[in-house]
Amino acid sequence: MQSPAKRRPRLGHATPSALENLPPVALARVIARAGPRGAASLACASKTLRAAASSEERWRRFCADDIGIDAPVDPEGRVLPSFKATYVSWLRSFRMYPLPLVKRVKMFWTMLKSWLSEFFPGALETFAEGLSDTDIRIAEYELGFQLPMPTKLLYRFCNGQLWRNDLQSCGIIGGYEFYYHEMINVHLLPLKHAVERAKLLRSDNGAIRRSNYIVVADTSFEEKTFLLDCLSGQLYVVTKNFKSNGEMMPCVPNSLIRLHTDNNHMPQDGLLLWLEEHLRKLQSGLIKVQISNFRRDARHISLYPETPPTCSIAVTHGIKVRASAVFVPEDSSVYGDPCKYVYYYFIRVSLPDACNVDGKCYSSCQFQSCSLTIRTGNCLS
Repeated sequence: MQSPAKRRPRLGHATPSALENLPPVALARVIARAGPRGAASLACASKTLRAAASSEERWRRFCADDIGIDAPVDPEGRVLPSFKATYVSWLRSFRMYPLPLVKRVKMFWTMLKSWLSEFFPGALETFAEGLSDTDIRIAEYELGFQLPMPTKLLYRFCNGQLWRNDLQSCGIIGGYEFYYHEMINVHLLPLKHAVERAKLLRSDNGAIRRSNYIVVADTSFEEKTFLLDCLSGQLYVVTKNFKSNGEMMPCVPNSLIRLHTDNNHMPQDGLLLWLEEHLRKLQSGLIKVQISNFRRDARHISLYPETPPTCSIAVTHGIKVRASAVFVPEDSSVYGDPCKYVYYYFIRVSLPDACNVDGKCYSSCQFQSCSLTIRTGNCLS
């Protein structure tokens, strides 16, 4: 029996799909809704869809929306031929992290560097280049535990501040001057130093010997220290009783800390939350860069508030008085001390214009003494 003849395929062009027949504007909206992965899949369907899905403008928007970048460069700053190649490069480099968190951390460092570039370039010069995931895994191996995901990303973009002779005043966390020639100024530690300090803590302080803490920021002489609990994600600052009993104070509310993606909420630990709030204070002008009162060649980020209501300003007879206070955790305690909370205050007296008092004109003034009223709730002391 003769086998039936095989049917030959018809020659000609395939019928365009309904998607390909859409007007350009409508097709662009569909691709935008599909997202980067959907656009990449559509580009494999036909030449028409490939041309539409490979639009440089569309991938520029993907890069801006998902990563927060506006130039075709890879994570190391190298120029790439297209925004599509840029997106792929960033996706591969940060494949271990959710892109919304990558964008959030990147935007934090971008805005902080922009602020420092304008107001405190000396501190910006101390920034170290970011680490690779391999560098971070090596540090975690030495520590014996993993870092929270947001902290890993912070170190991916910037490995803290490098040591310089003037780092004592260039710390990005800032500080305050008090008494005579005393300055507290906190800088962000490179991960290597954070690991070394964590090992010292385990050997020197029995109260936290078994805990998953690293030192993320401190002063040159360790007067003020910030610790990150990598198990809970909470950021702590030490008190004056730290060396005796490991006493610390939390820096952010526990309710804000999330170490895992939950209901479309990205992870956020205490270090990231605290740094973002610190940046908001800098951007709003609440805290500013000041010239040292004791070293006229030194500038530092002063934590004394500069705007009301945390800073009080009054003018009497043309004399302007500005007063503010800052909480000092390293001299405070949580338990067992009648003087629990310590504040440093700063008073600045100025004479914007010549003043007239009792018919006499004065062109200068001098601060001699003050009387303080301390309020605790509704009580006076």
